[in-house]
Amino acid sequence: MTRTNRIASLLAASALALAATAAGAQEMMKLKIGTEGAYPPFNNLTADGKLEGFDVDIAKALCEEMKAECEFVTQDWDGIIPALQAGKFDAIIASMSITDERKEKVDFTNKYYNTPPAIAVPKDSDIKGVTKEDLAGKAIGVQGSTTHSNYAEATFTDSDVKLYPTADEYKLDIANGRLDAVNDDIIVLQEWLASESGACCKILGTIKPVPEIHGLGAGIAIRKGETELADKFNKAIDAIRANGKYKEINDKYFDFDAFGG
Repeated sequence: MTRTNRIASLLAASALALAATAAGAQEMMKLKIGTEGAYPPFNNLTADGKLEGFDVDIAKALCEEMKAECEFVTQDWDGIIPALQAGKFDAIIASMSITDERKEKVDFTNKYYNTPPAIAVPKDSDIKGVTKEDLAGKAIGVQGSTTHSNYAEATFTDSDVKLYPTADEYKLDIANGRLDAVNDDIIVLQEWLASESGACCKILGTIKPVPEIHGLGAGIAIRKGETELADKFNKAIDAIRANGKYKEINDKYFDFDAFGG
């Protein structure tokens, strides 16, 4: 091979390598992730509009693992599944419990965490426990369109169950004496009670999850039939559990493994 031919071959190889690199860059998966932004410590908007929380950090880690370019979109909880179905985003990472009712509308990945529900009451409350009988005649606050509201409405039939658009609103009402108790994920309640606004109240006890209502943990919701995307998320969940990234994020927020059994 002459020097001229060798140079030409090298140039051709370089051009092919550059083309392959460019094609790879073009093929990088781009995803829009929907989350609520009003459910600390899982997802929350700061005063300056920055999204933070366990859901957000897990989403970023999964996107990095999948080598995907991800953009976050905030959405009110009540409209989050319709917004996914309408194509406003590609996946919901917002502490959404995997339930049969929701699986009629969306598909889910495997869980990425699973923590129990609990009841919180004012510190001077005379309520003794978390059963239907203990809470009979009491006003109970809970965020609507959640597994917790489904459980409260099905279980506390002798109570006045009040539904709220966000957790912040029921927290305000119990702090101001308008509720006797509230029902939510224990981590959400603990986070609130550790803050100044939660000084009013205490955890009364945890509720044994009912799989038919509470589901099997929080998963990532995607549009029906998008099995390839679900598989990529599932592999990424397994990978960050195995490589220590999940534990790093978990330990930033909790002193136990939120993944659950």
